[in-house]
Amino acid sequence: MRDLPAAVAGYGALRRAPVRRRPAPGKVLPSLEAAIAACGLTDGATVSFHHHLRNGDAVLNAVMDALARAGLRGLHVAATSIFPVHAPLVGHIRSGVVGRISAAYISGPVAEAVSRGALAEPVVLRTHGGRARALDLGEVRVDAAFVAAPAADAMGNLSGRAGRAPCGTLGYPMVDVETARHVVAVTDSLVPYPAVPAEIPQTKVDFVVEVARIGDPSGIASGATRPATDPLGLGIAGQAAAVIAASGLLTEGFSFQTGAGGVSLATAAAVGREMAARGVTGSFASGGITGFHVEMLEAGLFRALMDVQCFDLAAVASLGRNPGHMAMSAATYAGPHVGGAVVDRLSAVVLGAAEVDTDFNVNVTTRADGTIIGGSGGHADTAQGARLTVVTTRLTAAGHAKIVPRVGTLTTPGETIDVVVTEAGIAVNPLRPELADRLRHAGLPLVSIEALAAKAAAAAERPAPAAPEGRIVAISEYRDGTVTDVIRAIGEAAP
Repeated sequence: MRDLPAAVAGYGALRRAPVRRRPAPGKVLPSLEAAIAACGLTDGATVSFHHHLRNGDAVLNAVMDALARAGLRGLHVAATSIFPVHAPLVGHIRSGVVGRISAAYISGPVAEAVSRGALAEPVVLRTHGGRARALDLGEVRVDAAFVAAPAADAMGNLSGRAGRAPCGTLGYPMVDVETARHVVAVTDSLVPYPAVPAEIPQTKVDFVVEVARIGDPSGIASGATRPATDPLGLGIAGQAAAVIAASGLLTEGFSFQTGAGGVSLATAAAVGREMAARGVTGSFASGGITGFHVEMLEAGLFRALMDVQCFDLAAVASLGRNPGHMAMSAATYAGPHVGGAVVDRLSAVVLGAAEVDTDFNVNVTTRADGTIIGGSGGHADTAQGARLTVVTTRLTAAGHAKIVPRVGTLTTPGETIDVVVTEAGIAVNPLRPELADRLRHAGLPLVSIEALAAKAAAAAERPAPAAPEGRIVAISEYRDGTVTDVIRAIGEAAP
């Protein structure tokens, strides 16, 4: 090393020891068991998983089997969502390997088991934004985040766009890798360094494990991802689009989100036609993205897609070819703590419902009999954030009324819902009289929510079942962490 002027002598003695090159360490471990040991997991640890492979995911099941073989008990599974493919989790609940679950959405056999009291401790159902908040603020501390990585290199750069099971965006694990004590990438495509493009960088990943398969990408499309074509669904969609057109929000820079259901996408198609007729270019469409949203981007209806999760393989392909198709984390998407999430920039959102009550509260968590069928996901996040929240629903489903005096489970508070659209008319929340005036002036068929409830009751073929009276098996949290409702066990006597 060269001599330095006396003026810098006060900074301490010069380093004169020889500088040696450090070999670049690899992070690849031989097995999931080795990763579990390296993470130092013990009984009661919190392990997290993510649903970018949706009903095609194989990582949660493989890791839980390895944790069971390691003899661990009482684990907290902090998943973003749990699907029917995760049915083996029921066995781990019964054996005591799993002691707690938290998620934004649960369906299938795990939901059935929880509804019947399989867990001693209530499940916590958070919104997507609420989960990001709980992680970022330390309310949930993850000991090991297991990330399904379609492609990874030996240093832990992770890509969702390459490999044998590409899923597109890695928006949900992006939050966990920032806060988890350990991060384990689980991949079936170990690629040469560096993995390109890397959605999650090597600085966030501790270990990499190669397995035979992380899942089946065809399971990503685990629901309807094309517009409805039946007359009733198209009629509801047309009315919902007319509400948006009459709201005054359909102007240059319009931003929009829909679900992936048939009526929601049919609404988006109708809104797109109105945008084209008016010469309006939207700023962005957001949320879980489907090939239908990609078509809207490529038709020039929106300048960008802001994508927290790809809902089908067409969206996965688009992420690689369209510069305007951008990935985002769950915190960026819906975090109430980040000082301005994407949901807070929405002009309008179109949502579905299992039930809506006469106070405009919405249930997307349980069936009429109280069985868990889902959870908020981004429902409550977008409802609060958007300037206009439209709920579309049929009057009945499976013989039960969907417009009811009181929802079985309050998922999304009524004060955040502006309009309910059904085949029997449109109800506007009394908190929005100026919106009702606009829609009335546009000639739309407005009715009261009470009138819709009466029509739904008259059309229902089955009476409303009695509310479950068993012990509390799940807690529904709002995006800020407050409790919106509790869910009780079905088939149990009152405690």
